[in-house]
Amino acid sequence: MENVVLIIHLVLAVCLIGIVLLQRSEGGGLLSSGGGAGGGVMSGRAAATALAKLTWVFAILFIGTSIFLTIIAAEKSAGTSVLDRLGTSAPAPVETTPATPLGDNLLPPKGSTAPLLPPRAE
Repeated sequence: MENVVLIIHLVLAVCLIGIVLLQRSEGGGLLSSGGGAGGGVMSGRAAATALAKLTWVFAILFIGTSIFLTIIAAEKSAGTSVLDRLGTSAPAPVETTPATPLGDNLLPPKGSTAPLLPPRAE
């Protein structure tokens, strides 16, 4: 069921993008006066085109499938955590070795006759 709704949701998203890109740009939005008394922002509502009506239909269906997918996801994860789904409730203990000071790694091994510093060239 979830996969079917997800496919429908993706198809609606592509259709909504296509319909919005097909519409004619109004150029200026609310700032354009339209010239004369009949074309302003405060004038009566313009007749909706078929593309505008189809945009509304796709947008409403897209929002509906979004809400439905959210409800499905919430029901799936109710009362569980990520750790429960992995099958472990606590992380496995990490085996550690005793830490050695950094200075000990720079010195030669004990009992070695190697000099600490190379001889100076004079």
